[in-house]
Amino acid sequence: MGNKPTIAVSHLGCEKNRIDTEHMLGLLVQAGYSVDDEEFADYVIVNTCSFIQAAREESVRTLVELAEAEKRIVITGCMAQHFQEQLLEELPEAVALVGTGDYHKIVDVIERAEAGERVKEVSTDPTYIADENTPRYRTTTEGVAYLRVAEGCDYRCAFCIIPHLRGNQRSRSIESIVAEAHRLADEGVQEIILISQITTNYGLDIYGEPKLAELLQALGKVDVPWIRMHYSYPTGLTPKVIEAIQSTPNILPYLDLPLQHSHPEILRAMNRPWQADVSDRLLDRLKAALPNAVLRTSFIVGFPGETDAHFEHLLTFVKRHEFDHVGVFTFSAEEGTPAFDLPNSLPQAVMDERRDVLMAAQQPISLRKNRAEIGKVVDVLIEQENPETGEFIGRSARFSPEVDGVIYVRGESRLAAFTPVRILDADVYDLYGEVATAADILRVQPMTVP
Repeated sequence: MGNKPTIAVSHLGCEKNRIDTEHMLGLLVQAGYSVDDEEFADYVIVNTCSFIQAAREESVRTLVELAEAEKRIVITGCMAQHFQEQLLEELPEAVALVGTGDYHKIVDVIERAEAGERVKEVSTDPTYIADENTPRYRTTTEGVAYLRVAEGCDYRCAFCIIPHLRGNQRSRSIESIVAEAHRLADEGVQEIILISQITTNYGLDIYGEPKLAELLQALGKVDVPWIRMHYSYPTGLTPKVIEAIQSTPNILPYLDLPLQHSHPEILRAMNRPWQADVSDRLLDRLKAALPNAVLRTSFIVGFPGETDAHFEHLLTFVKRHEFDHVGVFTFSAEEGTPAFDLPNSLPQAVMDERRDVLMAAQQPISLRKNRAEIGKVVDVLIEQENPETGEFIGRSARFSPEVDGVIYVRGESRLAAFTPVRILDADVYDLYGEVATAADILRVQPMTVP
């Protein structure tokens, strides 16, 4: 054990990638390897992202810096799946390449690399998904964990390369997910975030129909205060799923809706015809059924063929529905996707301008939503402490980690715990408050006499 090389891991990309990283770390630690800083480690595993050009550029910069430092590099993740031959050819420092469906072989890969082999473990059609029995070393803050309910995607959106990189959808069983959730609860996790590529399609591949409602109800029996869903397609938020959210106290009414656009013509060009003509109606129904729901979404501007009229439709849509949180991305032409060769591409300057206009339209909406929190006492999950100021940083149920804002808190608290906080101020992204007194709580939530 003492003679084994030390390992460092550089994690890039999305939270699905993060879970892969955590499983690789868990497997390596179980096998007796120790984890070290990049500067001192014998091997550096770089778990790469290849979703869009900007993500690839970040991955390449990381790889080049490590190569210049003469590190032995193991390239894993989406870029390893995407650019297999090129990476091995252009980076002689790379001792191994591991695809998105092969990360569970990481111990064997390191052993073979140690024996002098240049390893390539990349399945053409990824089918693997880790379960509750796969070792895992969490890298998130103490109180938060991501829980993958499915891997891969059966949709073929014209702009998206994920199915090519991660394969078709493959769900875990409800029993497997709930078992892992119980273990996370035993570890002190206060918030579980359910992720997959299409969470509302959970179970379709193994049960013959989506089983998200049943999964949520089963997770309601897990002793975790907050369970949050990411990547919920609005068409999959059926009355049955909505009822499960309403009736299960620890399921947060936080709806992450990857809408991408509003205009039916652009949605059809994106190969999302099932969404065309229904977004307005669905959103109105969701807001009526869950009036306190927090709505987050993301949009792509500059898709090939997007006219001024198409963009104005999207701008009006955003102003009408008043989402709590909005992310806006410019179209990125990805080789291997149907949209790569589409005509009528837009100049980057036009796409950038449309992104800025859409974000500028959203900012007063976000500010108004945040300022509506002033005066309230809210439960805040504390995640960080600034030792210089004594200030804590956390989130209320309105904010998901990394993608939304935070709450800056004055007063005494502790990490990975819920603290009642009185909100004093707000800006476009963040809230500011202080630990609530008993009097604050009584003012906001007065006692009732039975």
